[in-house]
Amino acid sequence: MSATELPQIYLIRHGETDWSRSGRHTSHTDLPLTAAGEEQALGLKDRLHSLPFSLVWSSPRQRAQRTGMLAGFASSLVVNPDLAEWHYGDFEGLTTEEIRQRNPDWNLFQQGCPGGESLEQVGRRADRLVATLRTRTGNIALFSHGHFLRVLAARWVGWPAAEGRRLLLKTGSISVLSFEHNCPDEPAIGHWNNGRQTGAI
Repeated sequence: MSATELPQIYLIRHGETDWSRSGRHTSHTDLPLTAAGEEQALGLKDRLHSLPFSLVWSSPRQRAQRTGMLAGFASSLVVNPDLAEWHYGDFEGLTTEEIRQRNPDWNLFQQGCPGGESLEQVGRRADRLVATLRTRTGNIALFSHGHFLRVLAARWVGWPAAEGRRLLLKTGSISVLSFEHNCPDEPAIGHWNNGRQTGAI
């Protein structure tokens, strides 16, 4: 693959839901966007419309798909199960404060979730995507979720999956995975957690 063909990966976290607003861990619970979340998604359309995308993938969850549709990709969006959020198992619907009342030392990026996915399992999903994305060309949009996208970004640059804990990500934000010096051996994070509602990336 020539340098001019290297992909640019746009990571888009879905818009706000009731549970994301209140800090409740949401994986398989299929919540809709709030009114504010729909506004965030519509704002993404203004920011992304000028970019040609060779591929648009979404998590199976309606909050991610709806964000992609409102952002202007209803006709091109394809569901990819690997973009689903970290499965929180027994901690689904709980806030971090509530979880730490049971386990004061709990950290998602260290212990994972009982009855759900381990860090290693989420990392393997991310690695599958990274391997596939590096064979593609052009701009690629991925509509997904906060914790999973943080792991994906970490694995893109070769960090351990646990380093995703250092990459905070707001709802309705855009991040870009790219390459330093336009070199395939130098994957990099070009932009991160850009939550502006208007203007360019």
